[in-house]
Amino acid sequence: MQFDKAVSVQWLASFTGAKLVGDADQMATGINEIHKVTKGDISFVDFEKYYDKCLNSAATIIIINKEVPCPAGKTLLVHDDPFTAYVSIVKHFRPFEPANKMISDSAVIGEGTHLQPGVFVGNHVIIGKNCLIHPNVTIYDHTIIGDNVVIHSGTVIGADAFYFKRRKDRESQYDKLVSCGRVVIHDDVEIGAGCTIDKGVSGDTIIGLGTKLDNHIHIGHGAVIGKNCLFAAQVGIGGKAIIEDEVILWGQVGVSKDLTIGKGAIVYAQSGVAQTIEGGKVYFGSPVEDAKTKMRELNWIKRIPEIWERLTAKN
Repeated sequence: MQFDKAVSVQWLASFTGAKLVGDADQMATGINEIHKVTKGDISFVDFEKYYDKCLNSAATIIIINKEVPCPAGKTLLVHDDPFTAYVSIVKHFRPFEPANKMISDSAVIGEGTHLQPGVFVGNHVIIGKNCLIHPNVTIYDHTIIGDNVVIHSGTVIGADAFYFKRRKDRESQYDKLVSCGRVVIHDDVEIGAGCTIDKGVSGDTIIGLGTKLDNHIHIGHGAVIGKNCLFAAQVGIGGKAIIEDEVILWGQVGVSKDLTIGKGAIVYAQSGVAQTIEGGKVYFGSPVEDAKTKMRELNWIKRIPEIWERLTAKN
């Protein structure tokens, strides 16, 4: 998320109750997760094994739970609980805005776009030209939708990320990392009925130009779906996954978080993608393997009783 105007690190230190270390004249221009940060962004880290990654990232301001040497050109905000400090900043700059009507006055809807009865369009939503939004679609705040997009009934665009921190010392153990990202849907996309596409925690969940989604598909927070992809019913994509252009995922394929599926890959139905896979190949199984190899393996497995019967007959 980018701020409307830059914020001083001195104000941030005062607001969060953090100790300021390093450059005291920095200005923060946004807040982001470590995999999305750019110069001027705030990020946070609260596990030592991730210190180096965060300190050497593009983030300019880092909220951290231990005072360490500050890299040149950066500012540290030392806080006992960086997670809570980060959330407090998100809530301040992206507060919840209650809706008071089905179509927000702050929404911008392009020429030729038709909204069927029961469509909810939240605050600061932008919808392009010649779109068709079918009944009972919910479009959360700050979503951006391009031209010639079709969204079928019951789909929810922009719900919060499924992202929690466990606190074992509490009765209610899970603290929510409040989402301030968006969903961005490019031109000529079609989304089936009953789909759910979560916003990014702080960046964007992206659906690329010309991609087509069947019914009952879930896209997790911060996922980036390329151009001209085709997903059949009940596909599930984990948070921050990257699906490159022209990928085909058949029904009930499950894709784990933080991985990449290369351009032009095809994954057969009911397969599980647990790690990054190359493009231009056909996959099957859970975890996936080359489809031809997996099919031969399954054929041999089917022959085990026959082979066993022959071996025992000889003995």
